[in-house]
Amino acid sequence: MDDQDAPLETSDTPQPAELAAIEFESPGRFAVHNPEPATADAPQWEPAPFVLGAHERLERFSQPQQARAHVLALIQQAQRSLCLYSDDLEPWLYHHGSVQQACTRFLLARPRARLRILVRDPTRAVKEGHRLLGLSRRLSSNLHIRKLNPDYPSEELAYLIADDQGLLLRPELGQQAGYALYRDPARVRQRQAQFDQAWDTSISDPDLRSFLL
Repeated sequence: MDDQDAPLETSDTPQPAELAAIEFESPGRFAVHNPEPATADAPQWEPAPFVLGAHERLERFSQPQQARAHVLALIQQAQRSLCLYSDDLEPWLYHHGSVQQACTRFLLARPRARLRILVRDPTRAVKEGHRLLGLSRRLSSNLHIRKLNPDYPSEELAYLIADDQGLLLRPELGQQAGYALYRDPARVRQRQAQFDQAWDTSISDPDLRSFLL
């Protein structure tokens, strides 16, 4: 992957003026293993010690536990909106009680809070079970999961947007490395526009519908 491609990928539609590129050096390949069964005895994750809307430095990560800490910190501190753009709901990153609890608190604490999830291939999550799918059955009014339209040019990356300030992005799906931003409204605004475009063309997947019935 070329460094200049790391932070933002442009689409065919007009975008705001481009921001300065964030250099990203790949730390190498990682083997992605199936998640350990989630049980009541599973250890709780600890959030990263950064404040959404205040911490300005870009935080790189290369290990799963670092990515998990940033995800949890962003979800716990979000106030209005969470948007997840995912390949397969990344079980190693999102299929855990700590994430489920944080999402539940986020959605129940504020009636207008909304979590939107775009997934490229939900087959594995439906077949093996996933905590976010289970949560969507109970909180279907403000947690929505849709499938990326295969006819729409989708990006080969994964990211999480928290409100209008925070972003966690993994530039390569085969790696667990990336970076987190806690206060970058300009970059988040550009990424949010791309997410909204993909959401507007997304589809309701039969597998997801059967799971949610």
